[in-house]
Amino acid sequence: MKTPVKLGLLSSLYLSQGLPFGFFTQALPVLLRHQGLSLPAIGLAHLLALPWALKFLWAPSMDRHGSARWGLRRGYILPLQCMSAGLLLSLALPESTVDTHWLLAAVLGVNLLAATQDVATDGLAVTLLSPSERGWGNGVQVAAYRVGMILGGGLMLAVFDVAGWRPTLLALGLILLVATVPIALYREPATAPPPRASLGLQWWLRRPGAATWLTLLVAYKAGEALATGMLRTFLVDRGLSLTDIAWMLGGVGFTAGLLGALAGGSLVAKLGRRRALFLFGFVQAAAVLLYAVVASTPSSMAWLTAVCAVEHIASGMATATLFTAMMDACRPEHAATDYTVQASLVVIATGAAAALSGFSAQALGYPGHFVLAALLCVAGTLYVPFALRPSPTHEAPAPEVSS
Repeated sequence: MKTPVKLGLLSSLYLSQGLPFGFFTQALPVLLRHQGLSLPAIGLAHLLALPWALKFLWAPSMDRHGSARWGLRRGYILPLQCMSAGLLLSLALPESTVDTHWLLAAVLGVNLLAATQDVATDGLAVTLLSPSERGWGNGVQVAAYRVGMILGGGLMLAVFDVAGWRPTLLALGLILLVATVPIALYREPATAPPPRASLGLQWWLRRPGAATWLTLLVAYKAGEALATGMLRTFLVDRGLSLTDIAWMLGGVGFTAGLLGALAGGSLVAKLGRRRALFLFGFVQAAAVLLYAVVASTPSSMAWLTAVCAVEHIASGMATATLFTAMMDACRPEHAATDYTVQASLVVIATGAAAALSGFSAQALGYPGHFVLAALLCVAGTLYVPFALRPSPTHEAPAPEVSS
């Protein structure tokens, strides 16, 4: 399969994951804040993403057991994506406003389906992409995911502001169905399952250098997650309308993140995994610190938008680089399990930071909260040299990632 075809297929899959997740993580906090929920309550709502942290528990079974007819990865992706679309469309059935309890239950359900699909999608990505394609592949992956979040977060928030629940949820479900077409047309080659003995978290715990690498995965993105966990409520408390927030985050912010992801993916091969992680980590910390500046002083809409764009560019670059290094650490025959273990640690760390963000913002105020988040970004970046050492290969954990 040619590289553009691979990237096109992966783009549709990661866009499909970003679409509902964008609505539930970007639009929902704003809507909950408008309904008067407290900052800690909104922060704790991030715990509904728990399936993303626990997906490593069922990843080994998915690596071993798949459909001979539909394909090892495709046999999971296609039905799970259709079920996600069906659940979103079912939310649109009531003519009145969706009950909050049912909505939160649906968030948990979609997260479970999407997290399980992500195991198979990541395994497919590691298998499809050669080492030389992984920089661009992860740039496109992050960019496509952010396009999904633009559609599901910013655009759907604007649609909700104008039309209400039913058109918004119908649009989400229908777009997700359209994004299913590429994987429905794809024919996956037959793949032999790996031996059972080499699967699971235990292999990671025995692998030399894995502890430092896995620690980096926990630390690298936690500071940014702490900051962005309260970004939307900060904008609401600044008096911005839903349309203003939709434009700033869903339009400008995620477009900037898309460009950052593509830039990071293209630069990681030139800079090397280690140097790129170090450089982009400090850029990310500086961008988060800008939020503390705007929170400390009266700021115009233009200044808020500019800071948001800078932070999203930095985040996209850092994320694409981290994901590329994570792919390098995977064994092709155990791709879904190896990548999922790493991704779950990132999700646990960022989810915990987001869940605690409301308590931090309430205790420190928005300026102090963003300063703390920037310091955590710096701490995670300073750990990079300990977790990765120069090597002529692209193999990691850790330790064996190119400089």
